[in-house]
Amino acid sequence: MPQLHRLGVWVEVRAVRGSTPREAGAWMSVGLSGLLAGTVGGGHLEFDAIAKAQAFLSELQKSSSVDPLPPFEHTYKLGPHLGQCCGGEVLLQFTPMPENELQQRVQQRLQNDKIPVTLFGAGHIGHALIAMGQRLPIHWWWIDSRDGVFPSGLESSVVCEHSTPVHDAVGDAVQGRHVLIMSFSHAEDFDILERILQKMSDGMKPLSIGLIGSATKWSSFKSRLMRKGYSEEQLAQVRCPVGLAGLRSKEPSVVALSVLAELFALNPLSGH
Repeated sequence: MPQLHRLGVWVEVRAVRGSTPREAGAWMSVGLSGLLAGTVGGGHLEFDAIAKAQAFLSELQKSSSVDPLPPFEHTYKLGPHLGQCCGGEVLLQFTPMPENELQQRVQQRLQNDKIPVTLFGAGHIGHALIAMGQRLPIHWWWIDSRDGVFPSGLESSVVCEHSTPVHDAVGDAVQGRHVLIMSFSHAEDFDILERILQKMSDGMKPLSIGLIGSATKWSSFKSRLMRKGYSEEQLAQVRCPVGLAGLRSKEPSVVALSVLAELFALNPLSGH
């Protein structure tokens, strides 16, 4: 058996029924000292699950068994006895494992749980997006054609790239990623979008395409693109205006908040 003081427990939501604080796949890691990373929903559910994992690790200290440590499960009914009124059920799986394996799994999940987003443009809204979004579970690829537009001190979740012309960056920065187009000019926005559509005709597949602007801007872009031979079906993949509908404020921070909310609606985190 691994040294007991270097064991931890991986706790994962395996199944849910009804109203629950987290979805299947949500996780946390627990050591003898308590919660190490993640969350399965907070409140009494999480408090009890942490205590259960700690008690299990404490019992292991008393055991001399060298047999493999199988996972075990526990079902929580979220009623008044837990101090939670969700009314649903959560099935948690507790898996003991060596500390190094636990740390590796945490790092893998933290990376896999991030939404991949490519942002073209480092204007006011681009800066507001990064300021808010760099600490969210998003991996950012931030691209602009101008020098000196990226701030210093960014989180490791943000990769900055200078590309002239900016649409030359279309390729790996777009494949399998959500794309936001909001450069400093309509002409550059159009070039980026057209290059993406060209690459999509060759098989490239972004997760989504969002274009900053008004309905009037999109009407103009759409007419030009259709004259170039792009179909209604191809252009239907573009969201413009981008962000949640119904917000009247054009304050960059409000627009950024709207765009971030839309991203999570498009790509809800599953915990996997």
